Amino acid sequence: MAGSTYGTSFTVTTWGESHGPAIGTVIDGCPAGLALSEEDIQRFLDRRKPGQNKYTTARNESDKIEILSGVFEGKTTGTPISLTIRNQDQRSRDYGRIKECYRPGHADYTFDAKYGFRDYRGGGRSSGRETIGRVAAGAVASKLLSQLGIRVTAYTKAIGKIEVPESEYDYGCILANPLYMPNNRYAEAAADYLDCCLHNQDSSGGMIECVIDGMPAGIGEPIFGKLDANLARAVMSIGAVKGVEIGDGFSVARATGSSNNDAFYASEGQIAKKTNHAGGILGGISDGSQIILRAAVKPTPSISQEQETVDQNGKNTSLIITGRHDPVIVPRAVVVVESMAAVTVADLLITNLSSRMEYLEQIYQREPHGR
Repeated sequence: MAGSTYGTSFTVTTWGESHGPAIGTVIDGCPAGLALSEEDIQRFLDRRKPGQNKYTTARNESDKIEILSGVFEGKTTGTPISLTIRNQDQRSRDYGRIKECYRPGHADYTFDAKYGFRDYRGGGRSSGRETIGRVAAGAVASKLLSQLGIRVTAYTKAIGKIEVPESEYDYGCILANPLYMPNNRYAEAAADYLDCCLHNQDSSGGMIECVIDGMPAGIGEPIFGKLDANLARAVMSIGAVKGVEIGDGFSVARATGSSNNDAFYASEGQIAKKTNHAGGILGGISDGSQIILRAAVKPTPSISQEQETVDQNGKNTSLIITGRHDPVIVPRAVVVVESMAAVTVADLLITNLSSRMEYLEQIYQREPHGR
């Protein structure tokens, strides 16, 4: 299978299947000397692990991280960092009834069309459990970024039609409710809506917002390696994401140039913008203001209602999906979006070291002998 590696200078390769013995990631290109522990990574994994509340699958996984290589005496060595997480609570029997049918909304049919073979146990590589490797890598990237004064923060902006307006944001609430919304009152309303979905054996979609603070101007390659293009590619590679927007996003289609342009101004020798419709990126390059992106996440396709489908022989049939599934993907996907954004920024920051001769001189130029 091609396409399991992301990045140019800071690369991430995920491996493993939902019902295999383990799942994990290999990170290459992380600089030596970064302080890193299993606890640093575990904090990220705990935000996406299942079984934490009634809005996540009841699959009981500790998602305990193990660092196999690339770290010595608490610091990265510059060699590939291999991370693994053991699967502990697979129930493959839950999928026995659908092994010859294609589940609506899943990748069953397309995997069969591509490979002529598929792992029907939870979707194999197309399972949301693959994102564990992304989150583990994101924890490493975030640790690197924090040392540079850059912070990536993601949260649930909307579930169904329950959307938190920007004026009501309280970032202190994000970790204080099970839906990771930046407002507890809206989180309670969203929980009531999800209870209705559960009662109706249905699921909900939603919106994740991610902001990046402390980003310097000048990061991103201006043609095919644009910062916004890379962020969109990274976030769209998450299985449940169906759309990505930067800054004002799709609303710019209804805007005028005079309302959409961000005016510049100078203050104490620094260049800044009066507004941020562009979401912190101009011409594919960061402009020094806050980067804002949003990801539209589809409803969980595994629902308990009877659905029409076909089997592998092309015969019309119907099925009822059993097993343990999230009624909403959004809360557990928040840290996945955050992680992919962090990996993207870390990769482009390292790549950017070759953009100017002065950067190379700062690293490699030595004082003449005798001085």
